Amino acid sequence: MHGVNPKDGNRKVDWSAASRDYALHRPGFPESFYAKLQRFGIGLPSQRILDLGTGTGTVARQFAAYGSQVVGVDIAAGQIAEAKRLAKDAELEVDFRTCSAEETQLPDNSFDIVIAAQCWLYFERDSILSEVKRLLDSGGRLITCHLSWLPRIDKVAQATEALIRKHNPDWSANDWDGVVPIFPAWLDEPLKVQTSELEAMFYYDEYIPFTHKSWRGRIRASRGVSATLSEENVRKFDIEHEELLRRITPETFGVIHRIDAHIFKINDSL
Repeated sequence: MHGVNPKDGNRKVDWSAASRDYALHRPGFPESFYAKLQRFGIGLPSQRILDLGTGTGTVARQFAAYGSQVVGVDIAAGQIAEAKRLAKDAELEVDFRTCSAEETQLPDNSFDIVIAAQCWLYFERDSILSEVKRLLDSGGRLITCHLSWLPRIDKVAQATEALIRKHNPDWSANDWDGVVPIFPAWLDEPLKVQTSELEAMFYYDEYIPFTHKSWRGRIRASRGVSATLSEENVRKFDIEHEELLRRITPETFGVIHRIDAHIFKINDSL
């Protein structure tokens, strides 16, 4: 999400703790998203793609299914373990590695595309841009993208967020206003007038289907719950969340999400 703080007070964020629910219940981007990227020539067969902050590899596996040559990196070893398992189960070839996105140790000029889905806010700006520039071949592109529910529109998301805040008052990613800027805030002011660096951007809304079970799992696999709370507190939250969903929504429902992407040409001016 744009404009979201990457930290929740002094709480340590451990994505490995959320890995199992992440692998089982956290939905990847819908097919419509990849169809839009392909119109820009992204996600093509034999294209060399690096997926930063890959998590359990939802983006990396989808690109691999299209025939791209994909590497996925993440600093959380638990996430990479699940990513490898899921790729093996799907008989997809992806090179998953546990490492920092800012220091991948991958060869220079080895990718056509670098993508960061749901994770750009966690990186140190100058370090990650330097690494992306090093890794991209001539004419390469960087994509930053998000798949975010809209609590100011969707009542289920709104009620769930209120419950997360009850159990984790430090959680700062709540009440997102849904604003997707043309130029993301991490760009310096001088770059904002150099529009040739921003090749394209888009956003649109889509309902993502859930059941009570899958939405509970999706929420457990979030920064505000399993990635920061103790196992006992996650259990207490989940019991209350189950009761909440029984009151406010049928067993099968959709949660409206905003999907966005920015596509950048990376050159020496960045």
